[in-house]
Amino acid sequence: MDKISQILMEEFNLKEFQITNTLKLIDEGNTIPFIARYRKEATGELSDEVLRNLSQRLEYLRNIEAKKEEITRLIDEQGKLTEELSNAIENAKTITELDDIYRPYRPKRRTRATIAKEKGLEGLADIILAQNTSEDVLVLAEPYIDAEKGVETAEDAVNGAMDIIAEIISDNADFRKKIRELSLSHGSITTKAAKDEDSVYSMYYEFSEPAAKLANHRVLAINRGEKDGFLSVKLELDEQICTDYIKGEVLTAKSGSCRDTVALAAEDSYKRLIAPSIETEIRNLLTERAGDAAIKVFSKNLSGLLLQPPIKGRTVLGLDPGYRTGCKVAVVDDTGKVLDTNVVYCTLPNHDKEKAKKILKSLIEKHNVNLISIGNGTASKETEILAAELIKEIDREVYYMVVSEAGASVYSASKLATEEFPEFDVSLRSAVSIARRLQDPLAELVKIDPKAIGVGQYQHDMNQKLLGEALGGVVEDCVNSVGVDLNTASPSLLSYVSGINSTVAKNITLYREENGKFTNRNQLLKVAKLGKKAFEQCAGFLRIAGGDNVFDNTSVHPESYEAAAKLLEKLGYTIEDVLENKISDLKNRLKKLDTARLADELGIGVPTLRDIADGLLKKGRDPREELPQPMLMSDVMSMEDLKPGMVMKGTVRNVIDFGAFVDIGVHQDGLVHISHISNRYIKHPLDVLSVGDIVKVKILDVDLKKKRIALSIKEAQ
Repeated sequence: MDKISQILMEEFNLKEFQITNTLKLIDEGNTIPFIARYRKEATGELSDEVLRNLSQRLEYLRNIEAKKEEITRLIDEQGKLTEELSNAIENAKTITELDDIYRPYRPKRRTRATIAKEKGLEGLADIILAQNTSEDVLVLAEPYIDAEKGVETAEDAVNGAMDIIAEIISDNADFRKKIRELSLSHGSITTKAAKDEDSVYSMYYEFSEPAAKLANHRVLAINRGEKDGFLSVKLELDEQICTDYIKGEVLTAKSGSCRDTVALAAEDSYKRLIAPSIETEIRNLLTERAGDAAIKVFSKNLSGLLLQPPIKGRTVLGLDPGYRTGCKVAVVDDTGKVLDTNVVYCTLPNHDKEKAKKILKSLIEKHNVNLISIGNGTASKETEILAAELIKEIDREVYYMVVSEAGASVYSASKLATEEFPEFDVSLRSAVSIARRLQDPLAELVKIDPKAIGVGQYQHDMNQKLLGEALGGVVEDCVNSVGVDLNTASPSLLSYVSGINSTVAKNITLYREENGKFTNRNQLLKVAKLGKKAFEQCAGFLRIAGGDNVFDNTSVHPESYEAAAKLLEKLGYTIEDVLENKISDLKNRLKKLDTARLADELGIGVPTLRDIADGLLKKGRDPREELPQPMLMSDVMSMEDLKPGMVMKGTVRNVIDFGAFVDIGVHQDGLVHISHISNRYIKHPLDVLSVGDIVKVKILDVDLKKKRIALSIKEAQ
C-alpha cells in the first residue's frame, strides 16, 4: 500500500480494501454517483459525500507529492540537496510546510540581504552568527570595508551583515512554523472603522477577537468590510512572544558584541520580514477555513433546495413581480409547457388593479389554473396581496406560494433561455422559470449557475473554483439520486447525469427529435459520442416509462438485469407483476431467504441485491415525493399582523452558521438563532435543519422599523 493510500485510510478511518478499490475506480474514470450507487461491494457502501471528500483529499495529496518532486529537483539542481533536507521534504504534510522548506532556495528579487552579499559581507555575517569570538563586531568588520563596493565604514559592514542574518532567520522553516503557531494561538484579529459613516459593518468598527476563536462567518464579514473600504484589519500580537522565541533559538553565546548584534538582527527579522508575511498567511488560513465551511453550508442548503418535492399535476400561473415594468405573467401546464403569457400592472397606487385581476381571472379560467407561483423579489408583497384577494373572488380552489426568484434573471438572460424561448423577452422567461420552480425545482434550477441560486453567505468572497466544483458536485448528486426521465429531460438536466457532458446531453435531445422517444436504454449507444463507458456510467440513472423493458423504469443497472429477472423468478413473481405493481410484499418474501446465499447464486453482492429489490419496488417513483410537501397559501399576512407568542408554521429558506431564516408568509423571513433551534446542544444549525423543511415556530419579537422577526423553534414545541 502506497503512502497516499495509507494516509487516506487513517484519515477516513477506512479499511484497506475500501481505499484500494475506490482509488482504482476513480482512476479508471468512474463518476462519484456511479461508484456510490453501483459499486457498493467494492467500496464497502461508502456514501457519495464520503467518496467526494475522499476524491478531493486524494487530489490534494497527489498535488503535494508532485510539489515534493519538483522542490527536490530544483534544490538538487542548485547542488544544495542534503539527506536532512530530503527527509524534511519527504515528511512535509502541507503545501505551506513545503513552501517554508523551499523559501531559502527560491530565486529572490533583490533584497537588502542579496545586496549585502554582493558587497562581500556574507563571511562577516557567518562569523557574527556563529558567536564564537569575543571581539567587537566593528573590529571584525574592518577587513570588509571596501569603498568601491559601497562599504564605507565598519558600521556599514555590520549593518549589511545584519541584513543577511535577518534573512537567514526569516528563511528558517522551523522558525516560521513555530511563529505561525504562536501567532494563531496568541494573536487577535482587530478591526477599526476606515470611514466615518454608518454601514452594515458597524458592529466591527471597534472589534477584537482571538484569531483561533474567530467564527467563520465573522471572518468572511470582516473580509468583505475591508474589501468595501469600511474596515481596517490587523493581526495584533505581543511581538515579545515571537522575538523571545527566535532569540532563544539563535543566541548561542552568553554575552558579547556578536550576541548583541544577532539579537538586533533577530528583532529586525521578525518585524520587517516575518511578521508581515505571517499576518498575511494567518489571514489567508482563516479565510480558507471560513470559505471551506461556507461552501459546506452552501452545499447542504443547495441540496435541500434542489430536492424539495415537486408539485405535480398542476397548471401553474407564474408571476414575476415588478413596479414600473408591471408584473410578468406566464401560464404553464402540468408538463411545463408554456400556454400563455401577459403583463399586468397591479403594484403601484396608480395601477388599475381591477383590470389586472380581470386579466388574471381570465387566464385562470381559460387554462384551469389551480396554483399561483409568485417570485419573492421587488414588488412581491403587493403582488401577493393581489393574489390573495383574487383567490377569494373566484369560484374555484386555487392556492399560491411565494418562491425564491434567485437566479431567475440570470437564467432569463442566458443563452440557454434564449434557445428555449426565442419568442419571449427576458422578463417573460423569468415568469416561466418562477412557475416551473414549483412544478419541479430540480429540473428548473439546474439551468442556473448554482452560485446564483442564493442559499449561502458571502459566495462571491470564496474561492470561486472550489465553490463551483463543490456546488456542481451537489447538483450532480441530487440529479442522480432522483433519476431522470430520458424522454422529457432538458439538456441542462441531462448534462448533470453521471457520465454525460453538455455535448452528449444535446445529442440525446437531438436523437429524440429525430427518432422519437427512447423505448429502451440500449438505444443510448446510438447517440453520437455516447460510448460504452459513458453508457455504463449513465444508464442506471436514466428512466424510460412505458418502454420495452420494465427494468428501464427503475434504478436497476442494465448490468444487473439478468440478476433482477432471476430474483423475481426465485421470489415467485413475473414481469407482469412488476408492471402491475403487484410486488408490494417483495421484501417480506426476501426476508425468509438467506440473502447472502441468494446474492451468491445470482452472482452479485448483498448491497446490490438490496438495491435491486428497492429499485423494483420503487419503479417509476420519485424519491422526493416521500418528503413533506411545500406549504401552499390562500391568504396573506403582514408583519403588522404578527405578535410575540404566536405559533406558526414556516419553511426553512436558508441555513447559516448562526441560525436559519424561515419564511412564515409575511414577505420578510424570520431568523431562528442557533440558541433557539433545539433543546439539546448542536454544533451547527445544519445538524437538525435543511432548506425546505416545514417547521413550527414561535414569534419572539417583531421589529417593524428594522424589518426583523425573531423566531424560536424550541419554544414552539
